[in-house]
Amino acid sequence: MEENTFTTVIEVLGTIAFAISGIRLSAAKSFDWFGAYVVGFVTAIGGGTLRDVLIGQPVFWMVSWLYVAVTGLALVAVITFRQVLVKGFRTLFLFDAIGLALFVVVGIEKTLAAGFPMWVAVIMGMITGSFGGIVRDILIRELPLFFRKDIYATACLAGGIVYWLIVTTGLGTIVAEIVCATTVIGLRVLANRFGWSLPILQIDPDALPDDGHPEKTVRKRHF
Repeated sequence: MEENTFTTVIEVLGTIAFAISGIRLSAAKSFDWFGAYVVGFVTAIGGGTLRDVLIGQPVFWMVSWLYVAVTGLALVAVITFRQVLVKGFRTLFLFDAIGLALFVVVGIEKTLAAGFPMWVAVIMGMITGSFGGIVRDILIRELPLFFRKDIYATACLAGGIVYWLIVTTGLGTIVAEIVCATTVIGLRVLANRFGWSLPILQIDPDALPDDGHPEKTVRKRHF
């Protein structure tokens, strides 16, 4: 019972953090209040929705009004404290990193509770943490962080593996959750501080045949 309550608290905190990150980006794009709420809500519930569908569980925000209300509170917070929350990259980065970390933990916990093995839980933790951000970036017409060279999904994966290792050593679920979240946030912060990134997949377009590069083929036909 205590573990379920702890997981719910983490999920609510993650919802607040991710909702604020989505609403903050919407404000930067000059969305109206309703549009900002929608983006914030989708950011907060996107990953968890996909997770619950995949593991065959009731979608979490459809069984409680709490997450709809919490997103509304996040909108009020951004409107009220817009000078602090809207300006500056660091604020967005902070809330995004916190939401990412907390949702990775929730994704792992709920997948394990549904009876799936740990390797599935690690993948679901990554999906829970990152999918909402993907939908958010698509809605505001930005290239999703998930597909950039940033340490984003990789941080989720690393946190999940750390969770797995700690549980294997028998240190307990609470310790695993804390260290997992710390790992995700720590990697995001360090990657931003020191410019860490994954290698970019680069291919020379001139080395491809015409039928292997659609843009090149179209360009030739055009001229």
